[in-house]
Amino acid sequence: MFPFRDHNPSGRTPYVTYALIAANIAVFLSYWHLFADPRALSEFYTDYALIPAAITAGQGYEGLVSSMFLHGGVMHLGGNMLFLWIFGDNMEDEMGHLGFFGFYIMAGLLAGFVHVLFAPGSAVPTVGASGAIAGVMGGYLLLFPRAKVDILLIIIIFFRVVTLPAYVMLAVWFGLQFFGGLGADPDSGGVAYWAHSGGFIAGLVLTLPTFIRLGGPRFWRDSGFHPPHPETRYDRSRIPTIRRRK
Repeated sequence: MFPFRDHNPSGRTPYVTYALIAANIAVFLSYWHLFADPRALSEFYTDYALIPAAITAGQGYEGLVSSMFLHGGVMHLGGNMLFLWIFGDNMEDEMGHLGFFGFYIMAGLLAGFVHVLFAPGSAVPTVGASGAIAGVMGGYLLLFPRAKVDILLIIIIFFRVVTLPAYVMLAVWFGLQFFGGLGADPDSGGVAYWAHSGGFIAGLVLTLPTFIRLGGPRFWRDSGFHPPHPETRYDRSRIPTIRRRK
């Protein structure tokens, strides 16, 4: 399941979302050359990544912020930025530019603290904007539970685009992170499941003031749990159908 767009247009230009995407790409390109030298890359991550053992020892707090702009490869970066592009614009639309920026950073910080909580002695450097973006997804679930999201469903060699309500896609994603965290050793590296789960819950909680300002449950009731504006409609295919002659 690979989400690639939603049907939820934003009412303002999401300058902060675009700036965050640009910043993540620019930072990644600034140390791209280090991938040819594993030792230099390791030293770089040691200096700027989030290392739970250092936080537990009262050091390296700057890594909570700097790690949000580092990634472990092109696919890692691309996946995170795609999710931010899909869900960030609508959150920024409701929170405002500065409000969304503060929300994003706070969600990332809380996600990092949750990761440290579940792996306090880990010396494995952790990088990625996933925790902050998980917060964006948690907030999106609260505000737009029935917004439509297009998913690229890949089953071996079969590809199909399906449209799902946001709450289905986001609930499945959160479930994968939560149960992945239960079955993973946080000290061995790999996916930071608890950072994702913690960021998601943090984002949901941090969005409550915006949800209440919009009317709370009345906001859902008035819109039928859909976004409170017309949805974007996409053509299933622009390839013309040619009928076969008998």
